Amino acid sequence: MRRLTLLVNADDTLWESNVFFEHTLERFFSLVEPFGYARAYARHILNETERQNIQQHGYGVRSFARSLEQSYMKLAGGLAQRSAIEEVASMVAELEHTPPRVLDGVPETLAYLSSRHRMILFTKGEQAEEAAKVERSGLQGFFDSIEIVSDKSIRVYQGLIDKHHVVKTQGWLIGSSAQYDINPALQTGLNAAFVPHALTWSKENAELQSGAGKLLIVSSFRGLRDHF
Repeated sequence: MRRLTLLVNADDTLWESNVFFEHTLERFFSLVEPFGYARAYARHILNETERQNIQQHGYGVRSFARSLEQSYMKLAGGLAQRSAIEEVASMVAELEHTPPRVLDGVPETLAYLSSRHRMILFTKGEQAEEAAKVERSGLQGFFDSIEIVSDKSIRVYQGLIDKHHVVKTQGWLIGSSAQYDINPALQTGLNAAFVPHALTWSKENAELQSGAGKLLIVSSFRGLRDHF
């Protein structure tokens, strides 16, 4: 097979990510439940707060922590307690130090793919935080290059293509998010392999769109071996 360039997403593609955030959210909603708000309303307040913080501070645990604390203050009002704010900080600290849980079949599949193709890890988030996750995962040795960006957009994809001199017809994005991985990759002319994750972050729910590149859908990361 002709040597390809594979751009591989990290969170929820190589290791679990959103499941840990959802667990933290459950603890947070239990914390604010005594104030009498429906869980859907509490989630709405958090989503709006998080949306604003992402625009200003980007993605990552620290931005998430800010959103949780601000949402708690909005929901608690005059009933806010310092002990609860400290509990929120404890939740986030636990989340930040949770080691990556590499998904089933990933190491052996990366070993197979890296022996045949050029591999670039392409993930978004806070630089130091994502770099630490990559190091703790033990997967960095499978990649020729690691790219961590603050967000993923068509412009960012094009910049990555130019930087690494990727021939679009021989480039594939492998990811679990239609919104941030698959659709922008296809729209820049790359091919894309969609590896759905059962617990995709709610902000990443989007319909798959067509583009100049080819679209491949596999049921698991291990299934990539049948195509590359």
